[in-house]
This record gives sequence, C-alpha cells and structure tokens, in this order.
Amino acid sequence: MDKIVKVSRDTLARAAQIIREGGLVAFPTETVYGLGASAFLPQAVARIFEAKKRPRFDPLIVHIARRDEVEKLFSTFPPKAQLLAEQFWPGPLTLICPKKKEVPEIVTAGLSTVAVRMPSHPVALELITRAGVPIAAPSANRFGHVSPTRAEEVFSDLGEAVDLILDGGKTPVGVESTVLLVEEERVVLLRPGGIALEELEKVVGKIEIGGKEESPLSPGTLKKHYAPQVPLYLFKGKNEDLKELTENGIVVLAPFPLDVSRLKVRVLSERGDLREAAAFLFSTLRELEKTPLRAIVALPVEEKGLGRAVMDRLRRAASGWAQIKAGKLILVDKEE
Repeated sequence: MDKIVKVSRDTLARAAQIIREGGLVAFPTETVYGLGASAFLPQAVARIFEAKKRPRFDPLIVHIARRDEVEKLFSTFPPKAQLLAEQFWPGPLTLICPKKKEVPEIVTAGLSTVAVRMPSHPVALELITRAGVPIAAPSANRFGHVSPTRAEEVFSDLGEAVDLILDGGKTPVGVESTVLLVEEERVVLLRPGGIALEELEKVVGKIEIGGKEESPLSPGTLKKHYAPQVPLYLFKGKNEDLKELTENGIVVLAPFPLDVSRLKVRVLSERGDLREAAAFLFSTLRELEKTPLRAIVALPVEEKGLGRAVMDRLRRAASGWAQIKAGKLILVDKEE
C-alpha cells in the first residue's frame, strides 16, 4: 500500500503535480474520499471512469477552492445559486448550473449543465489550490460499491489504478454532498446529502424534490448504488418483531441503541446522534461485508434533516424491504 501517503507539504506538492500532469489522486473531503483529475484534461477524466468502471452517462462533480472559480465553469450563476454558495460554501453542497463550453463533455456526460462544489476539508482545498485547476472527483470507490471514508478503503477498491492516495484520516460527514439543480426561479433537490433540505429552504424558499429523470443529472442517483457485498434489506415492521427472528447469519443495522438482546445488532450511534450515525454508515457497511453474514437488516430512520440522506443511501444499497414471518426474514418488496 505504498500508494497511500500521509498528508504533508511534500506529498501535497507531489499530488498537485500528478493532477497537473493528467494523473489520478484520491483525497479526503469532509464527505467521503474523492478520486480526482484535472477537470480540463479529458484524457485524465477518462481515467476516472476506467479506474472506477463507471458508466460514461453518470456526470461528475467538479471541486473548486474559491467561489470565484465558478467563472471558469458556469456560463450563468443564477441569484439563488449565488445565495446558496455564499451561505454553504465551503461545505457539502453541490450546485448544478449551465456550463461553459470549455468544460469537457466527458465531465458532464454531455449535459448542458455542470455540477460544482467547494469542499471544506483543508486537504482538499490545499490540493485544488496547489494544482491550480478545478478537480473533477467522484467518490474514490469501485462503481456501485459503498463510498470510502478512509484511505485504506480507497486502495481496497481501486488499488494500482490510482497514482496516489492522500491519507487525511476518516472523513467527518460520511455521506456525500447534497446536490441541487438551480435555475433562475427554480431549485430542485436531486440528491440529499450532508446539508439538510430544511436548512437550504431557509435561504431560498421551497425546493422541489427531483430525481425521477430517465438520465441522471447528478452523480449518485442511480437506483442501485452504495451496495455492500452482503445483501442488505430495509426492515418493514415494528422493532419488537425483530425478537422473533430465529435465523443465523443476520445482523441488524440500527441507527440508535435497540433492545433486542438475542440478536446481533450493530449500532451507528450509541448517543442517538443522527449526524454520528450518518458519519459511520459507509464504514460500518464495509466492515460488515467482510464478515460471514447472510444478510444485513437495516432499520429505517425518519426522513428529516440528515435522516433524508441516510435513507437515500440505504434505499440505493438495499435489495428491497423485508419482514419477519415465522421467525424468518421474508422479502416483501424487491428493489428493481
């Protein structure tokens, strides 16, 4: 794992040079680890798709280090988008606006818009600044797999396909950015994420709920995504029903402590903190998929605040909804 290096002045300089020369660098953001290439080098961006085995119709997010860098990317910057950037950048918010013709089509999957965000992680900001170019970067994992929140998880998925992995420790937010499509008078939520819908609506008013488009306008919106290698099912029923489960090889994934002592339960936040639960969701799924389990049963959370993002990821990771009948786990609603 000599591809993984601790963050230092020297390794940041090396990483920035790799980006400028058309290479791939994985780096931490406040959400998850990103796999970055210069956004204005189409051949470098093509390497991202090859490394991840990602379909070309899935657009990428471009990361910047200063707000004025949107001038290189957006052909228009609607007033509502400017308000959102002023309030939430740097941070886990991605804005989609009309693109300039100079932005390569491979970045935007041929769309007339481009997705841009300014991360708040100091390593990400320093890398972008030193590279001197906006960096296109999806999550640094094999396509469709659980997003990485640690450097070693990047190497486990992508290995030698990455030129360098900057190890900045575990990422604090743990789920990807919120994605908004912003037009002159219309704001549409395409992907819930690290900033709650309720907070965004305080700034720009009512936001439409999107995500039903045939072609993805945002990354991370395909129906099947973020999936662990062990089948995951969302639980449909009352928590006390879990006490009737008699099958072996099943673990219950619970956001908060749960009183079902006979079962194996993995709790995301002992303190009952939804933010902590979100931060540990992906890393816990990666840990569980390495164990000899037959299934993971995830308890749903209330869809408000960060709960909306947690449920979005669980739905895309799940093979469907399940209930317990006669002590066994029964699939009752399959995800297509």
